[in-house]
Amino acid sequence: MRTNEVRQFRTRDAPTGLRALDFLVIGVYFVALIIIGWRMSRHEASTEQYFLGGRRIPWWAAGLSIFATQLSAITFMAIPAISYRTDWVYLVGATMIAGVAPIVVRIYLPFFRRLDITTAYEYLEARFSASVRVVGSVLFMLVQLGRMGIVLYLPALALSTVTGVDMYASIVVMGVLATIYTVHGGIEAVIWTDVLQVVVLLGGAVLSFVLMIDSLGGGFGEFTRDAAAAGKFHAFENTWSAAELAVWVVILGRFFENLVPYTSDQTVVQRYLATPTEAGAARSIWTNAILSVVASVLFYAVGTALWVFYRAHPERLNPSGRTDDIFPWFIATELPAGISGLVIAGIFAASMSSLDSSMNSVATAFTTDIYRKIRPDAEDRGLLRIARIATVLLGGLGTAAAAYMAWRGDTSAYDTYTKVIGLFGGGLAGLFVAGVFTRRANPPGMLIGLLASALVLYLVSTTTRLHFFLYAGIGILSCVAFGWLASRAFPSARPPSAGTTLR
Repeated sequence: MRTNEVRQFRTRDAPTGLRALDFLVIGVYFVALIIIGWRMSRHEASTEQYFLGGRRIPWWAAGLSIFATQLSAITFMAIPAISYRTDWVYLVGATMIAGVAPIVVRIYLPFFRRLDITTAYEYLEARFSASVRVVGSVLFMLVQLGRMGIVLYLPALALSTVTGVDMYASIVVMGVLATIYTVHGGIEAVIWTDVLQVVVLLGGAVLSFVLMIDSLGGGFGEFTRDAAAAGKFHAFENTWSAAELAVWVVILGRFFENLVPYTSDQTVVQRYLATPTEAGAARSIWTNAILSVVASVLFYAVGTALWVFYRAHPERLNPSGRTDDIFPWFIATELPAGISGLVIAGIFAASMSSLDSSMNSVATAFTTDIYRKIRPDAEDRGLLRIARIATVLLGGLGTAAAAYMAWRGDTSAYDTYTKVIGLFGGGLAGLFVAGVFTRRANPPGMLIGLLASALVLYLVSTTTRLHFFLYAGIGILSCVAFGWLASRAFPSARPPSAGTTLR
């Protein structure tokens, strides 16, 4: 709304830090995590227990854990910042998990459950060869190693900027606590702490939204009226340009982006395998899908509510002018003591739920796909010890990587990471697509397809203006296409094993 009135106001000074009640709430949350890890440690007497929880995890807990694993603290802060700056165009893509879920449930899940496997990459050996399994597993591990440092560093950076909490202290506390409960409790500790973390992070987001709406004189009506008048609920770009956020780009792009983790990422697939039955695993996938859509709407609403709030109170804006930290700034400056601590605990929760999943799943992949290949005669007790040692080392590496990024003041870490993910994530999912849907695909052909996929994506990203949302689909389809063609050039004498393809 334009006006001839000249407003004079002062921006609010940066906060001096958290209050005692905030620290108490965060401390109680951390203690709860340690208690859960300690209780779960009494069950972990074998690798079956440590990696899959004895396959007795309730479907609803597995579903909440999938959701927590996919929602990092970066997302927790980034989505409100996006809708604060722009509108709801990105939200359309968030609903694509509802399109991916039935495909995963009806096609991929039966393969993972039928083979009685521990890691997703064991399917690649059953369908192709041990070499394809190792390549897939190593790619997954490298991606997760990069992710661990980033999911610790970026939230710690944002919190230190707006709350004054020491960045290194945040990194070390999150890294050490996540390592302690993960190494002792295995996947059960990870899943049950994820359940708590989902409650905390969603509860914090809901409280923030309610308090923002309550602070407006006209309540929810003012929120919807002002946001609608400014076009903040705009959700569709009617263009055919592949370089812009056209509705077809968002829908296709996010469909394939969701297909990648739900078919080829051990941090997600491990939850399917930890439930007692295939029907329970299917319910966990649908639980996550529904929760993901609801949470996306919530976080976009939070961002829009932030815009309406600061439009009404411009004097309270962050003097730095940074919009990336708009949600943490609101938490630190506007929420009451205790509530602020709860929401900041939610940011910690989102970060730690990603970190603990990466640690446990990488330890599972290393022990099962790599170490067991090197030492096939190793006893289960020895494998369990290796898994715990790997978890400790991974926690240390992730924490050290985050501290190194903080020391360097690295502002491009996330961009670099997403580019690397884009080069290989789609190709890794392409291995599973080709394995399930084609009988022609064979080991040498698919390894060539994986490399060709990375090359195609590199060329697309450096020589075209295609929107990055399309990269995952290009990666998957190019891996399948080039892998299928290369498989015709290098025919295999061994047909696919029974039960590893659709037909």
